[in-house]
Amino acid sequence: MTDSAVTDEEDFRYPEDPDDDPARNTLSNMAVLRYLARQWARRPVLLTGMIVFMLAATVVELMIPLAAGRLIDALAAGPDASSPWPAFALYLGAAAVYYALRQSASRCEVPFSAANMADLTTEAFGKVQRFSLDWHANTFAGSVVRKITRGMWAYDTITFNIVLGVAPAVLVMLGIALVMAVRWPLVGGAAFLVMVAFVISSLMLSRYYIRPQNIRSNALDSEIGGALADSIGGVATVKSFGSEAREDERFHALTWRWHAETKKTWGRYVNSWLVNIATDLTMQAALVGLLVWQWSRGAASAGDVVAALTAYMIVSSYMRRFGEHVQQVQRGLDEVQDLAVFDLQESEVNDAEDAAEFRRGEGAIRFVAVGFTYAGQERPLYTDFSLDIAPGEKVALVGPTGSGKSTFVKLVQRLYDVSEGGVLIDGQDVRAVTQDSLRRSIALVPQDPALFHRSISENIAYGRPEASREEIMAAAKAAHADAFIDRLPQGYETLVGERGVKLSGGERQRVAIARAILADAPILILDEATSSLDNETEREIQQAMGAVMQGRTTIIIAHRLSTIRDADRILVFENGRIVEQGTHDQLEARTDGVYARLAALAAG
Repeated sequence: MTDSAVTDEEDFRYPEDPDDDPARNTLSNMAVLRYLARQWARRPVLLTGMIVFMLAATVVELMIPLAAGRLIDALAAGPDASSPWPAFALYLGAAAVYYALRQSASRCEVPFSAANMADLTTEAFGKVQRFSLDWHANTFAGSVVRKITRGMWAYDTITFNIVLGVAPAVLVMLGIALVMAVRWPLVGGAAFLVMVAFVISSLMLSRYYIRPQNIRSNALDSEIGGALADSIGGVATVKSFGSEAREDERFHALTWRWHAETKKTWGRYVNSWLVNIATDLTMQAALVGLLVWQWSRGAASAGDVVAALTAYMIVSSYMRRFGEHVQQVQRGLDEVQDLAVFDLQESEVNDAEDAAEFRRGEGAIRFVAVGFTYAGQERPLYTDFSLDIAPGEKVALVGPTGSGKSTFVKLVQRLYDVSEGGVLIDGQDVRAVTQDSLRRSIALVPQDPALFHRSISENIAYGRPEASREEIMAAAKAAHADAFIDRLPQGYETLVGERGVKLSGGERQRVAIARAILADAPILILDEATSSLDNETEREIQQAMGAVMQGRTTIIIAHRLSTIRDADRILVFENGRIVEQGTHDQLEARTDGVYARLAALAAG
């Protein structure tokens, strides 16, 4: 099943075609800003400090041109008219206070952004972990990593550019225009019109000219992350087939697709700067040119012209940076939107609001008239499926691929929700308890155990991280893993490598069995746990698994029928139904049965 999303029709559309233009399948800027607003609201004291200090700094900065004008007028009046030092002190004091306030704003912004970046990254990780297995099966892990890390840094870019860039720029531009308009309405009005045109054009260019191309570049950037993880994660296969050169060519083609799109994106940034240049020249003419004209008519003093020049230099700097800040904000919004999508997206399987902790019992499992259909399929896999497994019973599931064996254990773990009926464990509907507490009561030994790049002791204790060293070693001994662990350089503290690549298949299986033993769960699932092992290793693993099965309800999925001869009951699946059940001897005696046919094929 795929994950659904809580969507706003104006904000979000999933792509109908994977090859569809990614720029058309995005959140709106407002939707992303709403997501960011929730992040900003986490720390109101620091946010308020940033805003207050920036507003104060902006007000003080507006005084600098006026102070400069007063200083020039005092100097132009001559040494006998009045002392220029008060005007000089005002000018210098305004500059000093401005920088002190900017510094204070930055000292609020640093802890504010760092803490929020940590929070939003942690939340994105938490959301992704809880998405369905189908979502993860259809998504490159490397792409997800790229999106999360890129979004984390994009948040910093957005916050810095809005709080310390865009907002002060707008306030300074409006303030300068207002100051000019109070004394010279024509000059102030002209400056205001130029500034408004500049702000609108900058926003429109970023939204409609730069953003679509930027999103296409980001999509390929994520694809690069996925391709890197895919090839590097499968480096053993690449080397075994001597395919390094082919992988090089494949990755080269992808990076040059990224190059082509990114070059277009950067080109659009450069083109948009032409607007800044044109506006800068227009502003220079509006502020300085008009005031020189006023001076020539005797309506302005030399100090007024200097004030206009100083104002122009301040505004020109802000306008130039405003365009850059807006572009950086837009780029950040495009990069952080993946985290906003994760935030909107909900996993298909969720805890009920009143979900209780699962109460461990003896491990009785019951399917009651279960109906289940995979997403995207019209034909249900299970229809009115009922079954009871007694506590402590050892049950084996056999049948052809796609017959419903793996789905059965996934429903027990509540990795999917049934569409009809219910699954009960120890009398508790799995939908009425929390997923974490349920799954802590089910130990799994898969066909290909996934170990973490951590120590062997951490991997064994993954289901019970509070376990003591003595308990970990006892579980390893029961799993026949202690002998090979003792031979390793750091023993139980040896790092196993990514996905346990430093260990052999049999060694990984022993660690997985030790993990299941230590978890001490009432239900044990063995998912084709020995199908990829040689006969000698399989016998050793079977002995180890005998220890973990004792006193537990055990479900075994196996292709090798030799591994389930001693099962209390064998269930033969076909097209989502149990067509036969019984012991090995009982089923083998039915010469025309499905199990007998499978046994004959295995023996032949």
